[in-house]
Amino acid sequence: MTSHTAEAPSSGDQAWPAPLAGAPVCGEVTVPASKSLTNRFLLLAALAEGPSVVVNALESRDSRLMLQALEALGASVEHIPDWKGTGEAAVRLTPVPLAPASSQAPAQVDCGLAGTVMRFLPAVAALTGRRVAFDGDPEARIRPMGAVLEGLSALGAQISDDGRPGYLPFTVESPGGLDGGEVAIDASASSQFVSGLLLAGARMRRGLRLRHTGRSVPSSEHVAMTVQVLRQAGVEVDDSQPFVWAVSPGPIPAFTVRVEPDLSNAGPFLVAAAATGGEVTMRGWPAESTQIGRRWTELLPQFGAEVSTVPEPGGETLTLTVRGARDEQGRPQVLSPGTVDGTAELTPTVAALAALAPEPTTFTSVDHLRGHETDRLAALVAEIRRLGGSAEETADGFRITSPVRHGATVFSYADHRMATFGAVVGLRISEVLVEDIGCTSKTMPTFPALWRSLVEGDAPR
Repeated sequence: MTSHTAEAPSSGDQAWPAPLAGAPVCGEVTVPASKSLTNRFLLLAALAEGPSVVVNALESRDSRLMLQALEALGASVEHIPDWKGTGEAAVRLTPVPLAPASSQAPAQVDCGLAGTVMRFLPAVAALTGRRVAFDGDPEARIRPMGAVLEGLSALGAQISDDGRPGYLPFTVESPGGLDGGEVAIDASASSQFVSGLLLAGARMRRGLRLRHTGRSVPSSEHVAMTVQVLRQAGVEVDDSQPFVWAVSPGPIPAFTVRVEPDLSNAGPFLVAAAATGGEVTMRGWPAESTQIGRRWTELLPQFGAEVSTVPEPGGETLTLTVRGARDEQGRPQVLSPGTVDGTAELTPTVAALAALAPEPTTFTSVDHLRGHETDRLAALVAEIRRLGGSAEETADGFRITSPVRHGATVFSYADHRMATFGAVVGLRISEVLVEDIGCTSKTMPTFPALWRSLVEGDAPR
């Protein structure tokens, strides 16, 4: 299903009303752990030399799919409800057996709609020496996979296309594991193509030297995150040359790590303050982070909001507060920065704010979003128009030329970011319904409850 043809809800889930349109949102929110970090650490734990522990791992559909896939490849998973009396849950993984090993039965991996599973695990599958079949949700079959598969093929893995070449479903097999070495790919469509190979590079016998042949890498923050996670796990990575990454071969020591909050998922809650002239606080904001969600502190002031931070004990985290702007009559006021560049996965949430601004906003350098959970550019344009606004696609993004004006059912396209787009718009526009709010379980199963708790809370307004 593409966003151009979606004319009905994507599932049987009942439409979800966005509550309290027009009321200023005030309160405090705590968001779950980062999905991007959780799945990177889980994968590296499965490649480590011994059992490793990931504390505060996200519990979501994407993280469950990653754990199930690692179990299918031979890892053992133990869930620990209370890690050393901290009150936080943890996951202990015993690593997957790598080739050469005794012959093992073929395996199957269900990717669901998780890009971190479909693009990170083919290289791990090749390391095991097993024949591994990959498939996922119908929507996942339109997400490009070619660069990862071409890279693995160049490294000696056997790739069988079980459908359209370069897309799910496919099968990976490399009986002797992977020697590694030098490989070049074009990762212009997704930074996950780079991360998916780098994460497995240390367990290739010769390591990996990866070169990107395109002009730019979208969501470069996610590649920086991958490099940081590898180094944190004791892997040597050289990223001193632009678009070239070298991972040294060697064992990954067993490790214990705690996952920080998901700053991308914090976005809708922070944007709620900016959209309604309210005030939202979040404790535990990392003082330093590779997550692209760290950019909220830069983006929200561009739309007129005030952002302040106060250091917390220890200095590693901050208390972040966002205050939305109001005009002379006390009404919520959203300004337009004119142009927003390279917002990557934050784009649907930023677009919800931009769709409330009276002046046009142009989004640039986000053309790769056409290959995400859905074609997000087409979906955003369609939903803004459905809500009475005007928008159009451009070569590398889209432009919102007039604000949304009336309620409607906002379609989610089975995309968690599109569902939260509708929830934000519904804070200012009456009679907005969000179709299939349950798709937020992909990265944040608690979103509906947390959202209602914040926007319907008892905090002073």
